[in-house]
Amino acid sequence: MSGTPRRDAVADLRRIAFLLERAHESSYRVRAFRGAAAALGRLDADTIAARTAAGTLTDVKGVGDVTARCVVESLTGEEPVYLRRLEATGGTPVAEGGAALRAALRGDLHTHSDWSDGGSPIREMAETARDLGHSYLALTDHSPRLTVANGLSPERLDEQLDVVAELNAELAPFRILTGIEVDILDDGSLDQTDELLGRLDVVVASVHSKLRMPRAEMTRRMVAAVRNPHTDILGHCTGRNVTSQGRGGKTRPESEFDADAVFAACAEHGVAVEVNSRPERLDPPKRLLRLAVEAGCHVSIDTDAHAPGQLDWLPFGCERAAACGTPVESIVNTWPVEELLAWTARS
Repeated sequence: MSGTPRRDAVADLRRIAFLLERAHESSYRVRAFRGAAAALGRLDADTIAARTAAGTLTDVKGVGDVTARCVVESLTGEEPVYLRRLEATGGTPVAEGGAALRAALRGDLHTHSDWSDGGSPIREMAETARDLGHSYLALTDHSPRLTVANGLSPERLDEQLDVVAELNAELAPFRILTGIEVDILDDGSLDQTDELLGRLDVVVASVHSKLRMPRAEMTRRMVAAVRNPHTDILGHCTGRNVTSQGRGGKTRPESEFDADAVFAACAEHGVAVEVNSRPERLDPPKRLLRLAVEAGCHVSIDTDAHAPGQLDWLPFGCERAAACGTPVESIVNTWPVEELLAWTARS
């Protein structure tokens, strides 16, 4: 092994995890590679090489047979077979219009970390976004009512703001925008204190409960949330799941509401309609996205990422936005951060 240039085995493991996340593979596979990368990342290169030579890699907690095999291949100078297969099959060409929109995006305004129901620390999400070419990333963990997603209490959100401030001092000029995905409650109010919502850079308001509420009631609920001066983005407006890939493992129909009324409220109050890029959501459907564009709504193309590899899902949303004739100037996350923050501070 001494005469052959080594690959960075830990970087290869992280790349495999990223590609598995992007492909929406099962979380246990992702955890295997991220866990092995984290365990070996605490060791120096010579120790990893010595363990590889001695066949004791799997004695390191978090390293299994498959991940150890990848490390062996990396240290012989080969691209691991597992990685090579993912690189060959993991990408699909983006249509020309979608590619142009993707190139125009400067950031992602809907993401989650392990503070709520995401799988990775804030730093890892931010560094991945930076490596993908973003200049900013909004951290929008869930609000308190969504206990199943470990929603942030006011106290935990306040603590998170301090963590983000420290990371921003370190990662500049890249910027983590403070934010929240706040639940729209049954009466249309938002699930967090006005004081805290007023301190955040970006507020994504989404319906997560009573998705089968009658049409008239759901319309009133969504319009009330859009009229709230803290709301910047209306998240995944129909709440649908079009495949069984999501965490619940089931398809889910669209919520029923008066789209003309909701989008008119968005246009009136300067609230962006989210194009959610998650493969199981692809929300809103194209017929509704066209209505939002025709109503003159701002748009935000986001990943709703819960893992670093999912940050590379933006092309899915860009293709849909391009197909619906979304003007690039209406897409808020194509704007420089100063212009974006001036918009979110409009209230």
